[in-house]
Amino acid sequence: MKVKFILFNLVLLLIFSCKTKLDDNKTVLNSNEKKVENWISLFNGKNLEGWIPKIRGYEYGDNVYNTFRVEDGVIKVSYDEYEGEFKDKFGHLFYKTPYSNYRLKLQYRFVGSQIKDGPSWAAKNSGVMVHCEDPKMMGKNQKFPLSIEVQLLGGVEEGISRSTGNLCTPGTNVILDGDLVTAHCTNSSSDTYYVDQWINLEVEVYNDSLIIHKINNKEVLRYSKPQIGGADLDDYNNEYKNRIGEPIKSGYLSLQSESHPVEFKNIELLKL
Repeated sequence: MKVKFILFNLVLLLIFSCKTKLDDNKTVLNSNEKKVENWISLFNGKNLEGWIPKIRGYEYGDNVYNTFRVEDGVIKVSYDEYEGEFKDKFGHLFYKTPYSNYRLKLQYRFVGSQIKDGPSWAAKNSGVMVHCEDPKMMGKNQKFPLSIEVQLLGGVEEGISRSTGNLCTPGTNVILDGDLVTAHCTNSSSDTYYVDQWINLEVEVYNDSLIIHKINNKEVLRYSKPQIGGADLDDYNNEYKNRIGEPIKSGYLSLQSESHPVEFKNIELLKL
């Protein structure tokens, strides 16, 4: 009887041990499954498929002077065909699909020199616009889309701080630290990058709730409740004046051209 009892307990122990291992393996698998993130590439590295330009003074879709182009696997914002003058031809390259909740990541760098007659503030200055208005609704001579701008800046003079991953608000306002921000631009806490190096940018967007900026994997700014507003509403369609304070829940993405050559690559998006 004792032998049978011992054998029975051994069998139970073996079964329990096997079940525990199976459960542990399932836990590991489930844990790994949760870590899988389905990032989608918005840029194929070969051409501007899916991207459409809007440049001030020209119709939507007109890529004047070959401003936006693809070379060596990157999107280049170039002014070498501008015949030497910028003349306030601010441009934006829009992705075809609007989004609401997502993480966007990419790399950017400034290269070369600013074009002649570019505004002094636009030296090593570009941006990634999120929650943009429909570009088809933009006026022909409109400088910037109504949007939330993740401002990208490079250091111009050694020793003088110039943060990147800042916030600018063309036609918009946000809430920061509990207060309504009406200033056009708000600096982030990022370092200053003087050399023309690749910088990692990530923007985390939660509908009309929260937006977070990260530079080189470090959070540098967060704010909430993007909404229509701002002192510059005269630059936009009159209908927006009747919608001041309206939450902005989604919009298009765009890359900016502001007179200094800049490059973008590895543009990916994760829907949340």
